[in-house]
Amino acid sequence: MVEDRWRWYPPEVRGWLGALWGKSAGRAGGTVNLLLSHMLDTAAVAELVWDRYLPQVTRWRLDALAGGAGKGRRLFAWLCGIHDLGKATPVFQHLDAEGAAAVRQAGLAWDKYAVKGASWRHDKAGARVLRALLAEAKWCEDQVGWVWPLVAGHHGLIPTEGDLKPPKKNEKLQGHDRSWKLAQLALAEVFSREVGYEGESPLAAVEPALVPSRAMQLQLSGFVVMADWIASDERHFTGVSDLSKVTMPQARRRASAAWSRLGLRGGWGTLAVPGPETFRDRFGHGTRPSQELVLDVVRRMGGPGLVIVEAPMGEGKTKAALAAAELMAARHGADGVFLGMPTQATADPMFTQLRSWLHEVEDGLEDQVALLHGKRMFNKEWRALLEGAGEWGQGADDPFTSVGEDEFGMAADCFDGCEGGGRRAPAEWFLGRRRGLLSPFAVGTIDQLLYAATRTRHVMLRVAGLAGKVVILDEVHAADVYMSQFLLEGLWWLGQAGVPVVLLSATLPPEQRHRLVAAYVAGSQSAQDPAALELPEPQGYPSVTAVWPGRDGRPELLVESAQSWRDDLQVRVEVLDEPPAPTGQEGRQDDTATADTAVADCLKERLADGGCALVIRNTVARAQSTFEALQKEFGPDVRLLHGRLHAGHRADRTQEVLKLLGPPGQGHKRPDRLIVVATQLAEQSFDVDADLLITDLAPVDLLLQRIGRLHRHDGVKRPHRLSRPTVVVTGLHLHDDQAPHILGASEKIYGRYLLLRTAAEIKRVTKDGGDTWRIPRQVPDLVARVYGTGPVVPDTWAEAETQARQDWDKRQAKRRENASQYLLTRAGEQGEPTLAGLHRGAHGKLTEGQFEALVRDGERSAEVVLVRRTEDGCHAMTGRRLGPNGVVATELLDDVLAGTVRLPAKLTAAAEQALGPLAGWRDHPWLRYSLALELDEDGEATLGDFRLRYDDDLGLVVSGGPRYG
Repeated sequence: MVEDRWRWYPPEVRGWLGALWGKSAGRAGGTVNLLLSHMLDTAAVAELVWDRYLPQVTRWRLDALAGGAGKGRRLFAWLCGIHDLGKATPVFQHLDAEGAAAVRQAGLAWDKYAVKGASWRHDKAGARVLRALLAEAKWCEDQVGWVWPLVAGHHGLIPTEGDLKPPKKNEKLQGHDRSWKLAQLALAEVFSREVGYEGESPLAAVEPALVPSRAMQLQLSGFVVMADWIASDERHFTGVSDLSKVTMPQARRRASAAWSRLGLRGGWGTLAVPGPETFRDRFGHGTRPSQELVLDVVRRMGGPGLVIVEAPMGEGKTKAALAAAELMAARHGADGVFLGMPTQATADPMFTQLRSWLHEVEDGLEDQVALLHGKRMFNKEWRALLEGAGEWGQGADDPFTSVGEDEFGMAADCFDGCEGGGRRAPAEWFLGRRRGLLSPFAVGTIDQLLYAATRTRHVMLRVAGLAGKVVILDEVHAADVYMSQFLLEGLWWLGQAGVPVVLLSATLPPEQRHRLVAAYVAGSQSAQDPAALELPEPQGYPSVTAVWPGRDGRPELLVESAQSWRDDLQVRVEVLDEPPAPTGQEGRQDDTATADTAVADCLKERLADGGCALVIRNTVARAQSTFEALQKEFGPDVRLLHGRLHAGHRADRTQEVLKLLGPPGQGHKRPDRLIVVATQLAEQSFDVDADLLITDLAPVDLLLQRIGRLHRHDGVKRPHRLSRPTVVVTGLHLHDDQAPHILGASEKIYGRYLLLRTAAEIKRVTKDGGDTWRIPRQVPDLVARVYGTGPVVPDTWAEAETQARQDWDKRQAKRRENASQYLLTRAGEQGEPTLAGLHRGAHGKLTEGQFEALVRDGERSAEVVLVRRTEDGCHAMTGRRLGPNGVVATELLDDVLAGTVRLPAKLTAAAEQALGPLAGWRDHPWLRYSLALELDEDGEATLGDFRLRYDDDLGLVVSGGPRYG
C-alpha cells in the first residue's frame, strides 16, 4: 500500500484498518484476513473476470456506464470489491473473539450487550453504510439507488430499502460514533484509491455516468457474488494480517494464482462474422431453404433480438439455430450459448451435437460445455469427460464457511480445484449448484432458464450466466401454461438485457407466438405490456419471425417464409373407433382388451406384407396392455418404450429402435416387420421412420408431432399397401348427433377442450371430405384453428365445447395464478428502476426437490434405483453382485445406475416415507441421496398399499393401492 494513502486521515485510522477483519483465522487458513485484504482480493478477481471471462458486450455496456471506453473495468472491480463494507461494523466485528480483541485494542469499541445475539447481517449493514457515504460524496440519488442493492444482495437475497434499518433502530450495531464513521469512510476511500480512483474524494470519482437497466443490475449483482465466492476460497486466499502487505498488486498476484488453479475461462471471445461458407464448414453440407432464410433474417436484423423459427420436424432447425447463434454472437459480442431442451432425454443427445459443432468452431471449445440437468450423472459421455478430475459433483457443493461468517449454518459452496488429470469439461467451479449457467457453453433442460425467472435466492448468478450468451430454446410449444409463465418472465428479462434469443418450434399456436414476442419486446421497453406491437402472421411454412428494438425504442420486425426442403406428405387420417367403456372395474378391463384387439386386428391387415408401425399410447398402463396383446400376435417383432423402463432397458431399446428405424444407409438393414409401442417419448427428438402410425388422440400440435414420424426419411422401401402415409387415431368414438367420447385418461392429461377441437378437425377430414392432411403445409392452419377461438366443432358439440372451455379457462387461470407467486417480477413492478426489494415476498429455503419442482406444476414423482435381493446378497438389475450392504465398486456404478426408474406420482409419498439409500451407499458420491427399491427374487416389492413388479419386457408394473382395500 502506498504510504501517502494515509495522509488524509489521523494516525489512529491506520491502526483501525490494520485490525478490522474480514475472514477469521479459523476460516482463512489459520491467519486472520483483514477486511481491506478481502475487499482488494475480490476487486482483483473482478479484474480477471473482466479480462478473461466477461463477454465483449458486457464490457461495452460497462464502459458506457462508467463514462467511456477504458473506464468500465475499474468501476466493475470497485462494485465487486465494495461488497463487504458492512463488515466494518460492531455487529460483525464482535463475532470472532480473536478478531474482536484486536479491533478493540486498536481503539474501536462497542457495547457488547447491544451487539450480543443481534440478528443484523453485514450485507444489509454494508448497504446502509454505503448509502450514507455515497450521499456525502454528492452522488445523485438515482446512482445511489441502484448501487446499494448490489451490496445488500451479495448473499443472494435483495431486500427493500425499508429493510436497511437495524433491529429496534439500534444504531449501535452499525457503529454510530465518530470513530466508527471515520473507520468506515477511510476503509471505503482507501479501497477506492487502491482500485484506481484518486483525489481528495475518491468516492465522488467513482460515480457512474449512466444508470443501467434493471437486468444489467441483476447481471452485475451475479458477478459480485461470483467474485466474492472465488475470493473466499481459503486455499487460494489465505489470511493476511499485516496491513503493510495489503496492496492491490499483492491481491492481483493472489487472484491470478487462484484463477489459474481453478481453470476458469470464458467462451469463444471475439468471433469473426461468419461468411456464406461457414455453414458447410460446421456441418458438412450446404443450407436448406429454411436454414438460409434464418441466416438471412439474422443478418438483416438491426440489433440483438428475438428470432422464432417454425419449421417441420426434420427440417434442420437446430443446425440453423446454431449457425444463427454464431452470427449473432459475432455481431453483438456474446461469448457463449445456452441451449435449452424440453426434457432430460432430449438434452443428452443435444449435448453431443453442441460439442461436435463447437469443435468445428474452434478446437478445444467442445471441452467447455456443461450438461445441466438433475440426472447428468447418468450420461456416460459427461462422466467420461470428468475422468481424472475427482468427484467434482460433491466437493463443489459442500458447505464452506467464510462467505457467510455471520450467517450461522448457511449452506454456501466451496471450490475443489482440479489440477492435471484428464479433465475435458468446464472448470469445476462452474459445476456447483446455481453456477452451471456461468459455464462458457451449456446444454440443459429449459428449466435452467425458467429458474432464472424465479424469485429465489442467488437468481442473479443464473441471470449473469445467461446475459452474455445467445439463448436457444427448442420445442417451446411443449411448455404448458404454468411453465409458460416462467418462460415469458425469462424472455422479459432477456429482452431488457438485450440478449439474442432463438426459439424453435414445429407447431406454434399464433397466440403463443404473439405472447412470446410481446414478452421480449415489453422487456426491451421496461414495460408491463409492449407498446406499438403489431405482429403479422407468417404467410407460409417454414417461417421466421424476428423482432428487435429500433433506435427509437419501437420494435422492428421481419416475418418471412420459405419452402420446405421436402414435398408435402399426403397423410391419410383414419379413426379406429373406440366406444366408451362399460361401467365397473371388470368392464374397464374388458374394454382395454377390446381396444387392444382392435389395434392388433388393424395391424394384422396393414402389415400383411410386412412394414414398420409405431403405436403411441397416452399412458404407460395402456402401452403395456397393448404390447402384451401385440406380442401374443406378432411375437418378437414388437418393442415397448415408455418412462417406467429402468434406465438401462430404456437406453438399450431406444438405441435399438433408432438404429432399426433411423435414416437409411447407416450400415443397418430395416426390418421386414417391426411394431414399436411407445408413450409420449416418441413425440420429441425421436428420429424414426414409421410406415404406419396408430396413436391415441392428443391435442393437434402434439398429434402433428407424432405424425412427424411417418415416412420421415427419403430412400426407404415400403410395402405397397403402406406406400401412402396413414395415421390411425384411437381413444376416440365419434357420434353423428352428439359430442364424441374421448378416453378418460387422455382427458385427464390434456383436458377435454383441446381434445374436442382436435377431434372436430379429425371428423372434418375423415367424414366430411378429403381424408387427407397435407403435411407440413397445413400444420400452421390446423394449429391455429384448434388453438384459436373461432368455430370449429359441429353445432351438436357446441354445448359440450362451451362447458369444456369454461373448465379449461378456470384451470388455466388457476395455474397462471399458482405460478405468479414465484415469478421474479411482481405484477406492476416491471418499470422499477432498481433491484431494491427484488426478493420481497420470496419463499424461504427450498429443498432441492422443491426447487426443481418450482417451474413445473405436475404431480411430483420419485425416482428410485432398483436392486434385487437374493439369498446371496444384493444385485444390480444387470445381475452383477454388489458388496456387503450394497457397497458399489467403481466398475459396478453403471450397472447400479442402470436400474433407475421413475415411479408413478401416486407412489411418491409412500416412496419418500419408506425408502432411502442402501447402507453401503451412504458415503457414495453418486448414490448417497438415491432411494433404493429392493425387489425380491421374483422381481416384486410392496410399497405402502401398492404392489410392484419389474418385468424385463413390460418394465415396472404397478397394481393395488388404497382403493383396493
